[in-house]
Amino acid sequence: MSEHSDAARRLAQNLIELLSSYEEDLMALERDTPALSQMRRAVGMTIAEACYWISDQAPAEAEATPPEAGPARAG
Repeated sequence: MSEHSDAARRLAQNLIELLSSYEEDLMALERDTPALSQMRRAVGMTIAEACYWISDQAPAEAEATPPEAGPARAG
């Protein structure tokens, strides 16, 4: 995995950790102030996008990496 991908993954993980606490607080506030539901949804969508980005990177990079050299098989 490249240095850039590692940094982006760490940034996304930090974003999730930071926003998760806000989402919990917004859920509690939303009970008393329903108008906050749009803000809570936006925070939740951002968390979901970051999770998707993190989980989507590993398989895509694995597919782009050529297999390690090994003995050739007769076909």
